[in-house]
Amino acid sequence: MSKRDYYEVLGVGKSAGERDIKKAYKKLAMKYHPDRTQGDKSLEEKFKEIQEAYEVLTDTRKRAAYDQYGHAGVDPNRGAGGFGGGGGADFGDIFGDVFGDIFGGGRGGSRQSRARQGADLRYNLEMTLEEAVRGKDVEIRVPTLVECDTCDGSGAKKGSSPTTCPTCKGNGQVQMRQGFFAVQQSCPTCSGKGQIISDPCSPCRGQGRIEKTKTLSVKVPAGVDTGDRIRLSGEGEAGENGAPAGDLYVQVHVRDHDIFTRDGNNLFCEVPLSFSTAALGGEIEVPTLDGKVKLKITPETQTGKMFRMRSKGVKSVRTGAVGDLICKVVLETPVNLSSKQKAILQEFDASITGSAAKHSPKEKGFFDGVKKFFDDLTN
Repeated sequence: MSKRDYYEVLGVGKSAGERDIKKAYKKLAMKYHPDRTQGDKSLEEKFKEIQEAYEVLTDTRKRAAYDQYGHAGVDPNRGAGGFGGGGGADFGDIFGDVFGDIFGGGRGGSRQSRARQGADLRYNLEMTLEEAVRGKDVEIRVPTLVECDTCDGSGAKKGSSPTTCPTCKGNGQVQMRQGFFAVQQSCPTCSGKGQIISDPCSPCRGQGRIEKTKTLSVKVPAGVDTGDRIRLSGEGEAGENGAPAGDLYVQVHVRDHDIFTRDGNNLFCEVPLSFSTAALGGEIEVPTLDGKVKLKITPETQTGKMFRMRSKGVKSVRTGAVGDLICKVVLETPVNLSSKQKAILQEFDASITGSAAKHSPKEKGFFDGVKKFFDDLTN
């Protein structure tokens, strides 16, 4: 009897990826697995057909041969000409392979037996604004787990070595079957490591790692800001049984500054301005991170006006572009006036009374608006 096309058996197209093939197989296996068909021989043969199609189409070599030569390319009876079919495989083996990813592993599952990479670590680094803008080399002390020098990370006493776990045969997992399902669990004998240490190393007590505080030099580039991270590859915790170490991430936090506020590459600051300079104009000194500079104030400057000083901000750590310094002037009311000073101000005030439209346009506009508001209420 001629065999059906494997793609047709699984109900997938010839361009289907492995994920689609597995998905189709799971659906059919749930329906036709012998545990669910109550010994129906015809359905059992159908399941074998489904199983054979799956085994061929998920094997790269077999699938290539099948696509080129059809069933003859995977016929085990054709010797070197074929790559072997899938009719003789055990139901449980292939079924465990497909469903193993759901329950933590699959056939030949050695994922847990492989030594695990060390954990990544984080170090919070506080800096002043000046340090962040200019960059700095800093030394940090990081408590971590490092590879034991005595046993070179194996966990076994010098001169001895770990042995393969007899329970899981080094896989780190054991399989438990309950009817239709196969469940992978961490081996209870070796705790998933796949190896047993009969004679543990004394300094690390068989763990292969010891606690130590490392001193590291960190080059902080100019222009970093709060939230930026500096990655130190391999400076995290040592891995288990000689596996690679994790990474250390230095998290930057820039402290608040007494004068400047940072927004991206720009700096902001408030500059107090005297009444006379605001009215007449002039020059004032303003601070920058590189020292004091002169800022020209135009006559009749109002409080809150922003003055932009180009390229006096922060150089970007990523693009190299330099931001600006933006100065907000805040008019400062004179205090502790003498009698003479008060008299001068009173005389000045009298000289402009009645000419608000000319000297205080905002004041006139405001009170005109207030008058209209109340007029509208009474009408």
